[in-house]
Amino acid sequence: MGLRFSQPSRSLVKRFAVPLTTVFRSGDFMGQSVVVLEKDPRVGRSLAGGLRPHFSVQLINSREELRDQLAHTRPEAIVLNIEQWLLTDVEHLHHDFPKLPIVCTHRIPDEEMWMAALEAGASDICPTDDVAGVLTSVLRSMAVSQRAVA
Repeated sequence: MGLRFSQPSRSLVKRFAVPLTTVFRSGDFMGQSVVVLEKDPRVGRSLAGGLRPHFSVQLINSREELRDQLAHTRPEAIVLNIEQWLLTDVEHLHHDFPKLPIVCTHRIPDEEMWMAALEAGASDICPTDDVAGVLTSVLRSMAVSQRAVA
């Protein structure tokens, strides 16, 4: 089965992490939207509550609804619970929307899961209950995406 780690190794973090060098204030991204794809209403409300001071948030719970949201609102990022969806969903989203940051969540993300999510096209993977970490990851991913476009 292999070793399981609760946090990615420092060498992997140094290799893949992008520093968050800009200080963001509440409301800096209010004109921008984030879609949270989450089947558990309690977790969805928690994530949406942590993101709402900074973004317009759409909380959805199905692939079909996600596709509709992506077509109509063109969000700046997606937060997706990797326990409830397949890595192939992440791959398809990344393929169809290559500039759209995808931040995955998982109850206990280990190094193996983290690497698999990155390889599938995710920008990052964070513990589901670490709302501040998810927010930081979304902000970082959006900053990197915007720099790549510029």
